[in-house]
Amino acid sequence: MKFLLATATAAGLMALSIGSAFSADLAPLNSDTEKDRIDWSQLEAKFGAFPKLPEGTKAGAVSKTLTNEYWRSLGEGYKSFGDRIGVPIVYQAAQSEGDQLGQLTIAEGLVTQGYNVLLVSPQTDSNLQPIMEQAKAANVPVVNVNDAVIPQAEYYVGNVQRDNGVRVAKWFIKNRPDGGKVAIVEGQAGVYAAVQRTDGFKTTITEAGKFEVVASVPGNWDRQTSYDAATNILQQHPDLIGFYANNDGMALGIVEAVKAAGLQDKVAVFGTDGISDAYASIRAGELTGTVDSFPVLTGEVALESALRLVAGQKLPRVVATPQALITKDNADRYSGGGDAVRKALLEDAAAGQ
Repeated sequence: MKFLLATATAAGLMALSIGSAFSADLAPLNSDTEKDRIDWSQLEAKFGAFPKLPEGTKAGAVSKTLTNEYWRSLGEGYKSFGDRIGVPIVYQAAQSEGDQLGQLTIAEGLVTQGYNVLLVSPQTDSNLQPIMEQAKAANVPVVNVNDAVIPQAEYYVGNVQRDNGVRVAKWFIKNRPDGGKVAIVEGQAGVYAAVQRTDGFKTTITEAGKFEVVASVPGNWDRQTSYDAATNILQQHPDLIGFYANNDGMALGIVEAVKAAGLQDKVAVFGTDGISDAYASIRAGELTGTVDSFPVLTGEVALESALRLVAGQKLPRVVATPQALITKDNADRYSGGGDAVRKALLEDAAAGQ
């Protein structure tokens, strides 16, 4: 344990050092508020049809883990777009969502293997910062793709993280007009996405005036941890009216705790990500809803954006990808994949949703 802590501390110091090296060139990134941005639906309108790429172009990508369906689906999106345009992509991931050093090793390896662009979904906001200088020296663009945010990332593709929580809070405000007690189960402490999602929910629902956030505890992206946390919260607050979890795996653990307490008809539970198990639970009348951030489409948009950079186009710093609040009422509209979902999301974009 002492060795791990020492190594993690060294990695953090290295990240700070590299962050300082970049600070003169680039302001720290806040992907939710960055003004230099474009919506995914406007890429072709602003930058034209997909450009011709240098012969032999290949892309590398590293993700948090493949044990979570969201990250597997993101990889499907990478492969889908790569196959469509004939660009090979290697997609690798850490063994777990806590394997920060393992993920860094993978990313460093991809930079040295001759890939023309690197797409990264960091474990935390700092653990992949050390590759930024290495990639810059090798003239390899790096695109930060959901959901932790490297402060010195030059490009980011992903959804507005804070809006995940805002959308769920607005559901409670509309559908539980008498208010009541609610609780939050957070992702990994200090990770940008978890912080933003939690703040979006907490601030929005508190400002409504009739709700009290009685607990906001870490679930560390883990289903069992979240089950245990929810069980404790329900014992302390049997009059709770709802939970918001920062991802769907945690939300499904909470659903089991709610069922075990016999409160499934009284307690609403929302997650984030839109994984297939969440959709199935929604249709079964167990999980109340999720905020789908459409990982397959996000992967397609991220690789398209990355390869436009390889072709020499100057994109905005942030390309914002879509999301939608899914409940039993609209689950069919956003189910499946491919052109039908893309069409629905383009309609949402045109309507400003």
